[in-house]
Amino acid sequence: MSTAPPIGFISLGCPQATVGTEQIITQLRSEGYGLTAGYDEAELVVINTCGYLESAVDESLDVIEEVLKADRKVIVTGCLGSHAESIQPPHPNIVAITGPHDIPAVMSVVHQHQPASPYTELLPSAGLKLTPSHYAYLKISEGCHHSCRFCVIPRLRGTLHSRPVGNIMEEAQNLVDSGVRELFITSQDVGAYGVDLNYRTGFWGGRPIKSDIPSLAAALAELGVWVRLHSIYPDDKIDSLLPMMAEGKILPYLDIPFQHASSSLLRQMGCPVPSEGNLERIQKWRAICPDVAINASFISGFPGETERDIEMLMEFLEAAQLDRISCQPYSPVEGAAANHLADQVDEELKIERAECLLDLQASITATKLAGKVGSHATVLIDRVESDGNAIARTYADAPGTDSEIFVEQAAHLQAGDFVEVIINHATEYELYGKPANLSQQG
Repeated sequence: MSTAPPIGFISLGCPQATVGTEQIITQLRSEGYGLTAGYDEAELVVINTCGYLESAVDESLDVIEEVLKADRKVIVTGCLGSHAESIQPPHPNIVAITGPHDIPAVMSVVHQHQPASPYTELLPSAGLKLTPSHYAYLKISEGCHHSCRFCVIPRLRGTLHSRPVGNIMEEAQNLVDSGVRELFITSQDVGAYGVDLNYRTGFWGGRPIKSDIPSLAAALAELGVWVRLHSIYPDDKIDSLLPMMAEGKILPYLDIPFQHASSSLLRQMGCPVPSEGNLERIQKWRAICPDVAINASFISGFPGETERDIEMLMEFLEAAQLDRISCQPYSPVEGAAANHLADQVDEELKIERAECLLDLQASITATKLAGKVGSHATVLIDRVESDGNAIARTYADAPGTDSEIFVEQAAHLQAGDFVEVIINHATEYELYGKPANLSQQG
C-alpha cells in the first residue's frame, strides 16, 4: 500500500450532493487512494459544495476558507463550483474548481497533485457510501426541467437527465445485496423521472420496464426493502403511486414541495403546479391510503407575498393536517429570476411568518403523534446506544429530517433490524416505545 497521505473529503448539502460525494470517493478508492473524512490527515482535500441557498453558499465558503487556512490543497466541486468567479478571486490558492457531477475533472486534478497507489483494494459492488450500511440514497436523475423563479438548480446542475432504468435497478440490487434495508429515492422531482427519455422502455434482468416513476417504483418494490420517495410535486403521478403504498409495496410517504397555498403567489414563483385542488388531492390520497404520511416544504416571504397570502397558507395547514413541514424564509440566490421582482418582503417579516407557520404545524404534529400512543408500529433500527436503548424510525420518518422513535430495552437489536414496537409515549416531535414482544411479557 502506498504511504501517500489519504485524500480528504468534505460533503455539504442535500442527499443528491451526498450521492455525488459517494461517486467521487468510490472512484478514488478504486484507484488505490486512501480516504479520510475532513482534512486533519490529508494534504489534498475535495470539498463538495452546496450553492442553492445563500446560507448554504456561506457555509461552503466558510469551510473552504477553514481548510485553506489549515494549509491544505483544496479542490472545490459541486453546485457552488458553477460560480468559480465568486470563489477563485478571494481564494487564489484553490487548486481547482469544477461544477457538479464532474467526476472526470476531479479525478484529473487529483492525478496531477497526488499519484494513485498501484495497489487497489476490492470495492463492494454497491460502491462506497457515506450513509449507515442499512440505508442508502439512490439518485434516479440529475438536474431539473422546472423553471421556478427562486431556484437556480437548472443553471447549476443542468436540465433534467434521467438515468437508464436498468442502470438504476442494477445499483438498487447491488445495494440490497450489500445489506441495505431502505432505499431513499432522490432527485429534484422524482415524479419527473423519464420525461426527458419520453418514458421509453428499458430493460433489467431481461424484462422490460418503462422509464417512469410508477414502473420504476413497482420494480424497486420487488427487492423486498423499504422504498421511500423523496420530493415529488403534487400532480397525477402521485395518483398512480398511492395504490402501491396502500398495498405495502412502497412506503406510504410523500415529501411534497407545495411551496405555498396562494395560487397568485405560486404563479409569481413560477412553480409547475398551482394550489387549486391540493386539498381535494390530499383527501383523495388519504381515501386510497389512509396511513399515508404527507410531509411538505414551503417558502415564506417570497416577493409580493401579502398578509392574505400567509392567511391562506395558515388555513391550508389547518385543513390539510399534514404530518410535518419545513418552511424556509425566502433567500435570494445569485442568478435567480426572483431577485429582480418588485415588492421584496422585509427580512424580519419573512422569518416571523415562517415561525408562525412552524408553530401552527408543531401543534398539529404533536396531536398526530399523541394519537399514536398505544398503537403498534414496525420500525427500522438506526442505532443502538450504550444504555441499551435504540434510535429508530417508522415508515413516516425519513433519515435526518423527520421524527425518531426511542425504543427501550433494545440491547438485543442492531442497526438495520426491523422490529414491531408498541408506542407508549409521545412528545411534540418524538415517540417512545419498546418491542411489542417485551410489552406483552411485561
